[in-house]
Amino acid sequence: MEFNPLDPSLRQARAEVHHALAGRRKLLCFGDRLALISIAYLDAIADGLEGACTTADEALERLSASAVDVMLVSEDLEQGYGIELVRQVRQLRPDCLCLLFLRRETQVVVREALDAGAHAVMFVSSLGTGHGDFMQALTTTMDGGIYLPAEIRKAAAFTEADGCSAQHLLEQLSTRELEVLNALSCGFSNREIAAQLFISQETVKSHVSTIISKLGVRDRTHAAVTAMRLGVVDPSLIRL
Repeated sequence: MEFNPLDPSLRQARAEVHHALAGRRKLLCFGDRLALISIAYLDAIADGLEGACTTADEALERLSASAVDVMLVSEDLEQGYGIELVRQVRQLRPDCLCLLFLRRETQVVVREALDAGAHAVMFVSSLGTGHGDFMQALTTTMDGGIYLPAEIRKAAAFTEADGCSAQHLLEQLSTRELEVLNALSCGFSNREIAAQLFISQETVKSHVSTIISKLGVRDRTHAAVTAMRLGVVDPSLIRL
């Protein structure tokens, strides 16, 4: 891939990243030191950066000492495992947004990443291509949505067999709740779902809360993964 630093869209992207992350306290954890330092030097990241580390233990220590809002983490670390780190952070700090970057693109790794509960999961190979890109992940998660692009869903390759033991859960959901579940699984925020379905945001919040309860999951991220397993995610049904 050729990256053109003079591309006019790059300047706009920088501004959008800066806007999306304004006032957010960030934590970086990457096994690749060059990538870590390069990202840490970005103005949008450096402003409010609480820590930049290469091991899971360092990240957890920093997390316990600082009020971190957003964590960017790679699967590969110098010590520890990025996906397990996300799982721990989601348990310790449920409000901390976790954006996870994967180098390996196998079904096993992708499913493990989804189960960990990251708010956004991207392949490193997709960055800069317009598919699974960092900017879209930021704008989606900062607006309250989750970002699981088509490449991630395809790699997960869930089939009917994966969700057969939980099909009874769908019977508990109303038609409207299924529509909301589909929309949130496609990455839409409550505000966007409300506009799509012509209902209020408070009604959407109520539906999401009910869906989480009926599916027996912790949050909307795990509700989306459950929906993927059950085969009820259909982006074509969303009015874009």
